[in-house]
Amino acid sequence: MEVSRALERCGGAARRPALARLGVDDAALRRAVRSGVLQPDRGLYALPTAPAGLIAVLRNRELLTCSSAAGHYNLWCLSARGLRHVYHRRQSAVGDEAVHHAGLLLPPASIRPVAALADVLIHALRCLPLKESLVMVESAVTRGDMTVGFLRDRLEGRRNGKARAVLQWVDGGADSLLETLARTYFRQAGIDVQTQVYLERVGYIDLLLDGWLVVELDGRHHADWNQVKKDHRRNNESVLQGYTALRYYYSDVVYQPEAMVAQVLAVLGRRR
Repeated sequence: MEVSRALERCGGAARRPALARLGVDDAALRRAVRSGVLQPDRGLYALPTAPAGLIAVLRNRELLTCSSAAGHYNLWCLSARGLRHVYHRRQSAVGDEAVHHAGLLLPPASIRPVAALADVLIHALRCLPLKESLVMVESAVTRGDMTVGFLRDRLEGRRNGKARAVLQWVDGGADSLLETLARTYFRQAGIDVQTQVYLERVGYIDLLLDGWLVVELDGRHHADWNQVKKDHRRNNESVLQGYTALRYYYSDVVYQPEAMVAQVLAVLGRRR
């Protein structure tokens, strides 16, 4: 494979062993360096457009994990920015600009400096707050890439109690991280929650609480007017059928969950 194409497959930069797995030999690397491919460190090659963060990870021989690896696996994530989360054989080799995670169960990704999916999720469960680790795990479980049982079996002992506590809230089938979070907050408040319920002439709704309160969740920042009208008609039809409908947005679910739950409890309390 051509060196530039191999580097693109690796995200823009890679070490020699990863490139060798893609069929790149030493002679091709020498020619590529003469043609403009960068060599930031011994055995490290990069395109001029390679992200500086990727080069830093490779230079320090780290593996991305936890929230920093969510993008690689297309996981839902609330905290991809900030300090990078990495694995390194020696914690002392990781500077203050990164969060160190110890221990790997499985071999890492073959051509990119990323820990295996199971290790990424286990590190997240041990490191992140409930809502941040929960959405990462649930997205993998919903896709069928991971099971709760696999993770629970590898999180034994008292020190993993916090991580196991998150797993009890995982419930595959959510369409979005908003649905995962809202469903969890409502269940933690003692509310009966059904997800993805089908109503005639309405379609599938995100959440049905106590059998009569419809909650729809919208993560869009700039809503299309036709979609807004469609949503309003759906809400009207559900009301005609005897349901009550509430709608919440990203900022409500992620940043103001207490206010959202309080409103829902107030509405439910009237009929109860």
